[in-house]
Amino acid sequence: MAIIVAVVATRFLFLSLPLGDFTGVVYTLIFIILFYLSSILIHRLFLYFFPLQEGEIRKQSKQEFVYHIYLLFYLLLFYSLTRSKVIPVPLMRLVYLMLGAKLGENTYSSGTILDPFLTIIGSNTLLGQDCVLYSHAIEGKNISHAVIRIGNNVTVGANAVIMSGVTVEDNAIIAAGAVVKKGEIIKAKEVWGGVPAKKIKTLP
Repeated sequence: MAIIVAVVATRFLFLSLPLGDFTGVVYTLIFIILFYLSSILIHRLFLYFFPLQEGEIRKQSKQEFVYHIYLLFYLLLFYSLTRSKVIPVPLMRLVYLMLGAKLGENTYSSGTILDPFLTIIGSNTLLGQDCVLYSHAIEGKNISHAVIRIGNNVTVGANAVIMSGVTVEDNAIIAAGAVVKKGEIIKAKEVWGGVPAKKIKTLP
């Protein structure tokens, strides 16, 4: 569906542009952009009518169907987009917003948010290089989802990992390389680090 939309839009909206020797390159770029925009729109419409909910996913349930479609979209289309490191950080903010992440003003990620639809981040927060946030947990045969909530003025260091259900309150710091376990609560102004991450100190 997304391919058809992209092809038709490119054909009828942009083929009349006088691009000279760069025609093929520009049309290809336009097609790729329209393809991803169409895919994101279809993805968001699907999640609007069939929302991915928090909690454990039961076998042969409606949520299992929703999860499989959600996963298909992400693995085939969006994973390569969010992990490519080709898109500048300010534009990645727009991509994550379109994918459903709730990001406050002046919040940016140079890491990867694997479940944008289940991620809520406040204002003036920075996710460092190659950090990873994922709101899903796969434990044996059990799959569950829990929203990650990060407050305002938080710094997440490079290569840190934040697991599902974690809450990080305002003005906290997560050190580079830290692994914050599932369901942890980091209070305001606390500094956490290590594997697994533990409280190091509280800022004044």
